[in-house]
Amino acid sequence: MATTLSRRSRSGPVSQLSIQNSTGNMGMADYPSEYNPKIHGPYDPARFYGKVDTALGQVKLGELGSWVGRRNLSPAGIVGACSRAWWRWQHKYMLPKKTGVAPFLQLAVGSMAFFYALNYGKMVHHRNYKHHW
Repeated sequence: MATTLSRRSRSGPVSQLSIQNSTGNMGMADYPSEYNPKIHGPYDPARFYGKVDTALGQVKLGELGSWVGRRNLSPAGIVGACSRAWWRWQHKYMLPKKTGVAPFLQLAVGSMAFFYALNYGKMVHHRNYKHHW
C-alpha cells in the first residue's frame, strides 16, 4: 500500500498535511466508506456503519466460530472498534448535561487495576506466608 504525503497550501498559521492512500481506504480524519450522509444523517463516531450482523448475545455456541470469522480483525478494524467503544462510553457517561459520579469511579477503578497489574511482579515477593521454609 503506497501512501503519499503532500503539503497543502498554507491556509493560516498552521499548514495541513494530507495523507492519500492509493487504495482509497479510510485514513485519518475520513468518514468510513459505508457512511452515506443522505441515508444515515449526521455522523456519529459511536455507530458502526457496516453491514448489520447478529449481536454477540444472540449467537449460538455452534455459530460462534463463523461469527468471529466475520469480524474485522485487522489492526484498523480493532482500532475502529476501540474508537467506537470509547465514543459510546463518552456519550453514555461523560457527555450528558448531568453527569454523575460513575465515570470518575470507573476511571479510578480502572487505573487501580492497571497499576496493580503493572506492579504485580514487585508485590508478589512481599506476600505474608504462614511458614517460611
